[in-house]
Amino acid sequence: MLEITFDEDACYQLPYELLRVYSPSADVSGHGPGQEVLQTGKKDVGVSSVTPVGSYVIQIDFDDGHDTGLYTWEYLHKLGKNQGELWKDYLLRLGIAGASREPSP
Repeated sequence: MLEITFDEDACYQLPYELLRVYSPSADVSGHGPGQEVLQTGKKDVGVSSVTPVGSYVIQIDFDDGHDTGLYTWEYLHKLGKNQGELWKDYLLRLGIAGASREPSP
């Protein structure tokens, strides 16, 4: 879990799985609305490293090899603020696709 605190005293605990399945990278979010790629099997995903890129972005490297997402502070705040709705949407999309959070054997 990544815990992040913002100036306005908002503090969020963001599960690695949520960060991974909502990565802002083109691999996950696509190149426009409706092009998102459903991420499956990410229940046990971990983080290998978190690297600041300048003063407004962090790069999160996940232990499944995904390392192309650049997370702005604004995006992390949005994930934290909306994590309940985002999580419900993710589970709904998994169900519709007949997919699972569980990693493949």
